[in-house]
Amino acid sequence: MVDRRSVQSPKQFEVKQFEIWWADLPVPAGRRPVLLLSRNDAYRYLNKFIVAEITTTIRGIPVEVKLGPREGLPSACAANLDNIRTVARPWLISRAGAIPQVRHRDVKRALGYALGWDELIDLV
Repeated sequence: MVDRRSVQSPKQFEVKQFEIWWADLPVPAGRRPVLLLSRNDAYRYLNKFIVAEITTTIRGIPVEVKLGPREGLPSACAANLDNIRTVARPWLISRAGAIPQVRHRDVKRALGYALGWDELIDLV
């Protein structure tokens, strides 16, 4: 378990959509990075947020968004939009980085594939 006194807390710092945070998730997931998906104004009043789990298993399928050191992660990995979940505010440990705005459409497109929403898949 992580000593929470020595890390950033989302209670003390602003949390934003498309940021990547290290999270202490329940077993079997454990400590892993997650991509925040909830809309920005939700972080002010919700205690649970929608996230996509990030994994080092990269399959190159449409529901994935490839990530790595440019986004603040230690190695090549992918946000898998087939694996979205809600996480409690206290599970977020520290900010790792963020996806640049020019890649936000990649996330929306991958979510479109995951949910079968053609209007998101066809984003130009």
